[in-house]
Amino acid sequence: MVRLLRELIAIPSVNPAFLPAGDARGGEGAMIEAVSCFGKRQGWSVEVQAVKEGRQNVLLRCVPAGRVKHRVLLAPHLDTVGSMDGSDDIFRPRLADGRVWGRGACDTKGSVAAMLVAMERACGGRGRPASTEVVFAGLADEESHQWGSRALVGSGFRADLGVVGEPTRLAVVTAHKGDVWGRLRTRGRAAHGACPDRGRSAIREMARAVVLLEGEYAEGLRVRRHALLGHPTINVGVIRGGTQPNIVPDGCEVEVDRRMLPGETPAGVRREIRQFLKDRGIRVSFEDVKGVPEPALETDERLPWVGRFLRAAGRRRGMGVDYFCDAAILAAGGTPCVVFGPGDIAQAHTAREWISVASLERGTEMLTRFLKGLP
Repeated sequence: MVRLLRELIAIPSVNPAFLPAGDARGGEGAMIEAVSCFGKRQGWSVEVQAVKEGRQNVLLRCVPAGRVKHRVLLAPHLDTVGSMDGSDDIFRPRLADGRVWGRGACDTKGSVAAMLVAMERACGGRGRPASTEVVFAGLADEESHQWGSRALVGSGFRADLGVVGEPTRLAVVTAHKGDVWGRLRTRGRAAHGACPDRGRSAIREMARAVVLLEGEYAEGLRVRRHALLGHPTINVGVIRGGTQPNIVPDGCEVEVDRRMLPGETPAGVRREIRQFLKDRGIRVSFEDVKGVPEPALETDERLPWVGRFLRAAGRRRGMGVDYFCDAAILAAGGTPCVVFGPGDIAQAHTAREWISVASLERGTEMLTRFLKGLP
């Protein structure tokens, strides 16, 4: 496991959205080649699935000994974020202090390694399930627009259960929040900075909006509660406006991150924010930054296949997390999903990302137990 993980970390697979065009560290291509070689060595079927714009998923299939009656999906993503300082040091894996260090160690090449080794142990040789097909899907683009999981769903793929690889500290996640990134704009009237009364400042209008959104609006969200997810949140993360100090600005925009609970929709959130500000005398336009839905996940723990995974993982209940991942996309496409994997999300995207060897080994054992118990 450790050797495989170190090999994967040494393959840069940064999401191209975070790099200049043509950067050699971008894309999942080399990761797909490594995963494909692993699958071919096991004698599994290997399929490379087109996603878009040169991006691809890779699917490894272990067919059962008999007729296919069920299907289980193991679905980590292959892309990562980049390095914080632009250097390549983080792509040089290091084993020290019981940890594997490097980009993707926990998010989510640790899950890739654990799932591949567990699949090898449970489905290699003659040990394959009697009637359940096991499919490993290395997905593209989770870190940006989730084009990989959307393409898999668009191909008609369905499974009885999807196990989406993310660093959950080996907890079984059955709910996560959805997400809307919105760009809000205010309009003013330009004037000379020496005579500001002749204009109307779009920045001042937006400043009022920001105070209201992160104050009164955010407090109002706290009364909405979900048993596993708590309450929705909003964060104003970007602000732009004006051109120079001696001009009253006629335009200003902010970008917000609004986390959603199950049952909320992006359209509903847009209407809510516009109406909230309008009722307080502020008119804004609201543009969806990503342009694709990122819904919340809520998987019924009473489903037999979910219960089977919970028991294999030694858990009585699922838990919820604040972050968004591919699970909601796959679930919306007809595959009930849980999120599971070694590592801690607190280490994801950090300058010195790591995963403990103990977590990696334990996660692999839990996945192996689940796969060996398949019908």
